[in-house]
Amino acid sequence: MKFYKMNGLGNAFAVFDAREQGALQLSQGQVRAIADPARGVGCDQVISIERSARGAAFMRIWNADGGEVNACGNAARCVAWLVLEEQGGDRTVLETNAGLLDAERRGKHAVCVDMGSPLLKWEEIPLAERMDTRRIDVKLGPIDAPILHSPGAVNMGNPHCVFFVDDIDKLMIEKIGPMIENHPLFPERANVGFAEIRRADSIRLRVWERGAGLTRACGTGACAAVVAASRRGLCARFAVVALDGGELFVEWRDSDDHVLMTGPVELEYEGELGERESA
Repeated sequence: MKFYKMNGLGNAFAVFDAREQGALQLSQGQVRAIADPARGVGCDQVISIERSARGAAFMRIWNADGGEVNACGNAARCVAWLVLEEQGGDRTVLETNAGLLDAERRGKHAVCVDMGSPLLKWEEIPLAERMDTRRIDVKLGPIDAPILHSPGAVNMGNPHCVFFVDDIDKLMIEKIGPMIENHPLFPERANVGFAEIRRADSIRLRVWERGAGLTRACGTGACAAVVAASRRGLCARFAVVALDGGELFVEWRDSDDHVLMTGPVELEYEGELGERESA
């Protein structure tokens, strides 16, 4: 089966076009094999483009560990770009398990995706118990002097926990990330963001993705960071979010509560399943 190796700010995807088959059935083991750089394509997520009655295409998403998830902002931009190139237009609609996403071309290799409204109630994240999602009760380190504490929680199609830090480069995210991802407060696990507010319109962000680990970029994580920071009065409702792989522009629109994410896409190469794995 044909696939596209793509990335959004270094967040890497193997995108399969399964519209002729109707759906792509993959086991967790098959997803892990495709995502493995030694055995397969090498990527953070495996994506299937399938037929949709509600949009131009349906986007199915698996993380590198084989688990299926509902949303991925960077992948949405990549799939939208492929559909727009195919249609020859400037606007399209994608269907995902998190809902419909409007997408618009913003340059030759840039796309803006309307990610919809953030979910902010504790049961929508979801959390294991009721609490104010502006500052949830998660701490790391000594009780009287925690290293990290009081993150914001936002669901952008998947659950996010966002810590605000003074110096992001001092954090050992590879050690901290898995601990917070699997915290008992998150029954569905969580993507963990570490945000350094530089200005009211500028955020430095690194994200530990559930099931994928530390990635060069996370689109839903960037959206969650702007929403969480804005709710705390730490930034405006729009910001440039600088990730390891580059920058995304995120706006939490006041008029309709929707979050818009704009950024680049890259098509690295096209291949056939099995072709590069056996090379």
